[in-house]
Amino acid sequence: MISLQPLQRADLGLLAAWLAEPLVARWWAEDPGEVEARYGPSIDGADPTALYLGLTDGEPFGFVQVYRFAHEPSYAAELAPVHPVPAGALSIDYLVGTAGHRGRGLGAGLIRAAVQRGFADHPDAQDVVVPVHAENYASWRALEAAGFTRVAEGELEPDNPADTRAHVVYQLSRRAAPG
Repeated sequence: MISLQPLQRADLGLLAAWLAEPLVARWWAEDPGEVEARYGPSIDGADPTALYLGLTDGEPFGFVQVYRFAHEPSYAAELAPVHPVPAGALSIDYLVGTAGHRGRGLGAGLIRAAVQRGFADHPDAQDVVVPVHAENYASWRALEAAGFTRVAEGELEPDNPADTRAHVVYQLSRRAAPG
């Protein structure tokens, strides 16, 4: 069973280790040394992004953040020409931290848990929209396994400057969300 636990400062070392893991670093392109500056404001409540560890049988295996596009207006504006963001929509970013946890369906489970939590915390939100780099096959396959539908393809600024701008966009509406 997959559950979510709010990220705490004590978890930042684990998150930094995951961000340094080669496959995670490939797609997240974040400096593991800056996790405190990046995620501390959300932990302290100064940033509205919700941060969670994904747990399976009590063991941490992944990370997910849930946020409103309304709190990220430049991101919503960049996405709009590719796929207009519905009013009140949420988005998520997620990772499975270690190779031993990949390929077991945990990513899709983490996504489902994040969507359920996002909809519970934001009862007015009707959609979750997630842009993913077109070459990140594992990520978009996990979204599909979690019930998302591909709704658009287009060019967006990549997280990793080494990547092309090619992205796919997935969406799940509340009425279609599992569970």
